Amino acid sequence: MSVQTVAGRYEVERALGGGGMAVVYLARDGELGRSVALKLLAENLTHDVELRRRFVREARLAARVSHPNVVRVYDTGEEDGRPFIVMECVEGESLAELLRREGPLDPGRVAELGVQACAGLEEAHRAGLVHRDVKPANLLLTEDGVLKVADFGIAHAVGGTHVTEVGTVLGTAAYLSPEQALGERVTPASDLYSLGTCLYELLAGEPPYGHETLGELFSRRESGPPPPLAGVPRELEDAVLRCLARDPNDRPSSASELAGLLAPARSARPPTAVTQVARFDVTVRRRMLLWSAALSVLVLAVVLGVFALSGGEARPERVPRGDTPAQDFRNVADWLRERGKE
Repeated sequence: MSVQTVAGRYEVERALGGGGMAVVYLARDGELGRSVALKLLAENLTHDVELRRRFVREARLAARVSHPNVVRVYDTGEEDGRPFIVMECVEGESLAELLRREGPLDPGRVAELGVQACAGLEEAHRAGLVHRDVKPANLLLTEDGVLKVADFGIAHAVGGTHVTEVGTVLGTAAYLSPEQALGERVTPASDLYSLGTCLYELLAGEPPYGHETLGELFSRRESGPPPPLAGVPRELEDAVLRCLARDPNDRPSSASELAGLLAPARSARPPTAVTQVARFDVTVRRRMLLWSAALSVLVLAVVLGVFALSGGEARPERVPRGDTPAQDFRNVADWLRERGKE
């Protein structure tokens, strides 16, 4: 079906991507005059009444999450029986695209991206949402370096269709937590496992266990730890590997705790406004001292010149010093005028 306009308001411009679950379009909100990302549930899934209901319900819950590190959900509804979600349009690229373009990233940069992802996940977890599909393709990076977690609620609504039959290679299998792959209870700790897998891939260039089949995922609990991360600070490596613990209880207790573990390894940030003001003040003070020194030399030169012109006769009068360089200049000018009258 060719989509032109949705809900009489969103004018579709072009397809951005999609998969078996949904299709994403770049659209224009005719009422507010802004670009948005429009996600429509795949046509072949629209006959699943329960899936459609969950799709919309989860999206409405996600719309309640307002945080700089989360892609905002603006609107939800249905068009010709197909549920849709209208989201913030992020100008930038996903971490999957960044990884393909640059390869493994600097540890400090990875730690900074991880801290931002934790901030978004923490806000969602507080709202009672578990993402269930944290992967580099769902972590978007704006042109000014802000990371935004995308697709909240959508993965939860359609997550049951990710796990189909044993032996089928899945696009997101490498990021699923062991409990999620086994169909067990999914909690915020499951998102931390997936985020840890993303961070590992950003550091090493590939996921810790590769792109696995479901059969391999089922046996992961018996597998050994992932390979160590060469050239990565010990604290950062420990934080990432802790996320990959098979037992959810051995992972960080929250996204906030994980952010605290990652923070010391972050790259240096630009100076804050307070720091910049302090540096400005130091610069001004240094300039004032230089002006004062220059003025002192000028006064001395003038006195010596007057002394020479007077035939060596000493002049006991001194130029009074002012409180500021400007006052000193005025005092010198007054002094010279007085000498000229004599």
